[in-house]
Amino acid sequence: MSGVAILVYYIIQVITIAIFARVVLSWFMVNPTSGFIVSVYQVLFRLTEPILGPLRRIIPTIGMFDISPIVAIIALQVIGEVLVRALS
Repeated sequence: MSGVAILVYYIIQVITIAIFARVVLSWFMVNPTSGFIVSVYQVLFRLTEPILGPLRRIIPTIGMFDISPIVAIIALQVIGEVLVRALS
C-alpha cells in the first residue's frame, strides 16, 4: 500500500472516530460546565461539523433522532475503501 493510501485511510479513521465520540459525548454530557469536556466537544464539533452539517440539511431526523452521523460514517468508510483501493 502506498504512503498516500495509508494517509487517506488514517485520516478517514480519525474522522470516523471523531464523529462517534461526538455522538457519545452529546448523549452523556454529564457536566457541561467542565472546561475540559467543553474543550473536547468544541474540537470534535469543529472537526465533524463540515461533514455532518450538509448531511443534516439533506437527511431529515427520525423523530428526535439525527441519523446523519450514521450516514456519514457509512459514507466515509465506503469512500475510504474506494480511495485506498484506487491509490494502492
